[in-house]
Amino acid sequence: MLELEWPWILIALPLPLLVYRWVKPASSGNDAALYTPFYGKLSSMMGGQSAEQETPSGKRLILPCFIWLLLLVAASKPVWLGDPVELQDSGRDLMMAVDLSGSMEMNDMVLNGRQVDRLSATKAVMNDFIERRRGDRLGLILFGTQAYLQTPLTFDRETVRTLMNESGIGMAGNKTAIGDALGLAVKHLRKRPEDSRVLILLTDGANTAGEISPLQAAQIAREEGIKIYAIGLGAEEMVERSFFGSRRVNPSADLDEQTLQEMAGLTGGQYFRARNIEELNRIYTLLDQLEPVAQEEELFRPSKNLFYWPLGLALLLSLIPAIMNINLPAAPGNRKADKGKTHHD
Repeated sequence: MLELEWPWILIALPLPLLVYRWVKPASSGNDAALYTPFYGKLSSMMGGQSAEQETPSGKRLILPCFIWLLLLVAASKPVWLGDPVELQDSGRDLMMAVDLSGSMEMNDMVLNGRQVDRLSATKAVMNDFIERRRGDRLGLILFGTQAYLQTPLTFDRETVRTLMNESGIGMAGNKTAIGDALGLAVKHLRKRPEDSRVLILLTDGANTAGEISPLQAAQIAREEGIKIYAIGLGAEEMVERSFFGSRRVNPSADLDEQTLQEMAGLTGGQYFRARNIEELNRIYTLLDQLEPVAQEEELFRPSKNLFYWPLGLALLLSLIPAIMNINLPAAPGNRKADKGKTHHD
């Protein structure tokens, strides 16, 4: 959209007309004046009259008036305003750490009426959660035997969601390095502004790998002002069928709830237990309430200055009278003819 930042300058549009109408021309008497001997010739070339008789016609005023209009438009600072762009600099820095160890392939979750593994249930819930975190910087850590930063903190929620959906069980190893995942999150969150550092960790087991224990990493997180929300995922009971019959087992027997609770408590966060996809969805909805997204949106419209277009056009148009009145030298043959004619005369 085109907009003038200083539109009040256009008030000066009738100024030349007012000057022409109300200001008297210079006296032709004995007053001192600047003598311009070539003015008569210049006026005649423009099709005008002598200095004493010349009265500007309407056609001759069109070009000067148009140049004056262009100069005023350039001075009024025309700008082109682009589409509104959201400023996303007031949200939280939220890192998500997701367990990809071998135990995440346990089919103890029900999604849309069918049994699915734990990672598939996690992806389904996290897709909606990521979409709701508009205005937050989101990061993604995937961990198994090793912990990897899959996505650094970014406003690009679509990329975070895509990389989460492309993750697979065991791609980081089959063990569980919870402490290393926490340490990696601390490394990247500690550089962000205080009071906005949040880590959401989801796992279905206990720490079985890594170089740092979960509680040591949680202690460092507390010192850095990072709040940890821990989620323990997995059903507490499922029927296991075999050739010898069926039996009820606890698929979450390896889940270390005590350590997860201590980790969250050290940092001022909370521990949640998700036994099914409904509870997992409620937990992420609750996290939206505990760490709400900033409600006030700041928008700005990118602008591009356009003053140089009318200014450049005014400059080009002002050269037209000068170009039309240039005395071009005659061709060599014509100069000789002129000399002969003068000599004959």
